[in-house]
Amino acid sequence: MAGLLLLFLGGLLEVCSGVSANRGGYPTFTDEIPFKITWPGAEFTLPASGALYSEDDFVIMTTTEKEKYKCLLPSLSAGDEDEDKDYSGPSPRALLEPLFKQSSCSYRIESYWTYEVCHGKHIRQYHEEKETGQKISVQEYFLGNMAQGSPSVPTKNIEGQLTPYYPLEMGNGTPCVLKQNQPRSTSVLYVCHPEAKHEILSIAEVTTCEYEVVVLTPLLCAHPKYRFKSSPVNNIFCQALSGSPLRPQRLTQLDREQEEQLKPPFSAASDTSDSDEAFTSTHKPMTVGGQSQVTVGTTHISRLTDDQLIKEFLSGSYCLHGGVGWWKYEFCYGKHVHQYHEDKEQGKNIVVVGSWNIEEHLEWAKKNVARSYQLKDDGVQKVKLVSHFYGHGDMCDLTGKPRQVIVKLKCKESDSPHAVTVYMLEPQTCQYILGVESPVICRILDTADEHGLLSVSN
Repeated sequence: MAGLLLLFLGGLLEVCSGVSANRGGYPTFTDEIPFKITWPGAEFTLPASGALYSEDDFVIMTTTEKEKYKCLLPSLSAGDEDEDKDYSGPSPRALLEPLFKQSSCSYRIESYWTYEVCHGKHIRQYHEEKETGQKISVQEYFLGNMAQGSPSVPTKNIEGQLTPYYPLEMGNGTPCVLKQNQPRSTSVLYVCHPEAKHEILSIAEVTTCEYEVVVLTPLLCAHPKYRFKSSPVNNIFCQALSGSPLRPQRLTQLDREQEEQLKPPFSAASDTSDSDEAFTSTHKPMTVGGQSQVTVGTTHISRLTDDQLIKEFLSGSYCLHGGVGWWKYEFCYGKHVHQYHEDKEQGKNIVVVGSWNIEEHLEWAKKNVARSYQLKDDGVQKVKLVSHFYGHGDMCDLTGKPRQVIVKLKCKESDSPHAVTVYMLEPQTCQYILGVESPVICRILDTADEHGLLSVSN
């Protein structure tokens, strides 16, 4: 019981050395029920509404500095659990049936792969190579065929919200060489969203050749079990005992240290021209992401003028970072592409995916398309994508050859002028595609020469 309570008192994990509890029963604690710790003074009255409290339902917390607190615990509430008891409408499968019968398909387009989800039928991952005067070449994998639903109502943390979903398991996909030719499979998670149009929220390879697709649909919203449930915050009131401070001193110190870490490196009133000089590639985070958009930070990025940003990017002194999960990626234009993992104990583990050599790129560009165009509505032809070859990466154990990567720089309009999407694909073993998409790139794509090399426009 003491261990469970320590989980709730998150900030106190580094503060408390002892817990004694006085509770009637041991309820089930789950992530679905949020808690908040408050530190009221001596003059405190229990709230008359919301969660119920009992003077006999408490724990005594003792910190390493021997500070003592009596923490009153609420009767647990996970929201309205009775709203679906009277539901007698269609099953979730029946609600989704129109989607399955219409042979409807949803698509997610990325720089290299396109994902096709034909609901209830198949999931396909493919790439088409279209070159002038040549036949269209298609590289494709089926990630799952047919479908089998589930009667349960599982939940998943999606964008910070515990979300109920209807799972559809799709198997018998293209054989996977890395798993002894076992067929690929995909779990499709259908999530209620009133304003959605069956779009694909995310696609991820959760384990080798096993995928997860999240689809937003309004059809499920008719079923109360699949709607977002409100989770009221349950307050835990901790009162100081025996002359202890209102809040533990160590917790107050931790809060102060955290505030210091979140402070910008200089005040808004400081001279921005001098401030920009202080930036390095590691102090200029941007919005990055792969299948899902993950904000690493946009601190002070607007302090750099577009021209200065472009010059630093093209000189290789301004590096872009991306990646979600264990591996992160660093791209320094005209220098290198690194894959890395940072560990507090072992430091930074870096894998060189590719290094820049202009002669090798020029040789590669003779045989491949380094600059691609698109025709605008006004009839003007614009560069939409440039591709660069980075070779001589670290040796790959599986192939016995150096790693190499094709970097694809693509114009992507966005409400945030300095947002950057960075993601890595591995279509073949140790041969990578690094996609970089940003409004910043839109300004320099038209400077690309026939080899795809960029320059600062005058």
